[in-house]
Amino acid sequence: MTVPNITLNDGKTIPQLGFGVFQIEPENTKEATLTALEVGYRHIDTAEMYGNEKEVGEAIAESGIPREEIFVTSKLNNGFHEPDAALENGKKSADLLGGYTDLFLIHWPIATVIDFVPTWKSMEELYRGGIARSIGVSNFQAHHLNRLAAETTITPAVNQIEVHPYLTQDELRAYGREHGIATEAWSPIAQGLVLDDETITRIAGAVGKSPAQVVLRWHIQRGDIVFPKSVTKARVQENFDIFDFELSDGDMTDISSLDKSHRTGPDPDTFDYVPA
Repeated sequence: MTVPNITLNDGKTIPQLGFGVFQIEPENTKEATLTALEVGYRHIDTAEMYGNEKEVGEAIAESGIPREEIFVTSKLNNGFHEPDAALENGKKSADLLGGYTDLFLIHWPIATVIDFVPTWKSMEELYRGGIARSIGVSNFQAHHLNRLAAETTITPAVNQIEVHPYLTQDELRAYGREHGIATEAWSPIAQGLVLDDETITRIAGAVGKSPAQVVLRWHIQRGDIVFPKSVTKARVQENFDIFDFELSDGDMTDISSLDKSHRTGPDPDTFDYVPA
C-alpha cells in the first residue's frame, strides 16, 4: 500500500500519513515505533517535550530500514526558545534521530512569554546547516505566521495544529494554502471524541470501515498530513489501511459540518507553559 507524498514549499516530500508517539511512554516507544515501521509507516512524529526521541532513534537504527527512507519530525521544547538554546537543542534532536531531522518545528509560539521571531531565526540556521532538512511551526495562528513573514526569511514548511471534525480549522488551513504552508493535523480523532458521533458511525457503516478510518480518510482527502497514535498493533494496522476506499463529496461535507470549534488541547493564543 502506497502512502501519498506531499511536496513542501522547500521541495522536500513528506508522507501524508505518519505515526505519532505523543503520550507513548519512553519504555514503550521503541517497540511501538518498530511495529509502525513493520506495518509500513515511513513517517514518525515525535518531540522533545514527549521525552521519547531517543527511543524513536533506537527503533529506526534497529529497523534495518535506511535512515533516508524514514521521515522523522521533532519539535523544539518550550524551555529552549532562546536562540542559542534553540540551536543546541535542534542539534541534540538531530543526533538522537540519526544525524538530522527531516522536519523540526517550534512546538508552541508561547508568545506571551518570549518573542518567537529570534527563535525562528535559529531554526533558519539549523535549516541552512542541514541539521533540519525542513523547518516549520506548530500551533501557530495566522497572526503569528504574519509576524514571521514580515520579519524573517524562510516561510515555514508546515504548521502542525489541532484539527479534527469538531475543530476543522478551515480559515487557518486556507491561510496555509495561500502561503504555501502545509497543514499537519494533531489530535486527528479529537482524543476519540468524534468516534461515537452519529454522522461518523453512519458513514462508517455505509463504507464498511471503522469510525477512526473514516475520520483519517477525511483528513487525507482534505489534504492534511496526519499521524494517528496507538500502541496496539491491530489499531496501528487499521489506521494505515485507509487508502482502499474514498468518501463521497456528501460524506466529506457531512463530516466537515460537525465543526463546533471544540479544542481538546490548549488555545495557542493563551498557552504559555514553559518547563521549569
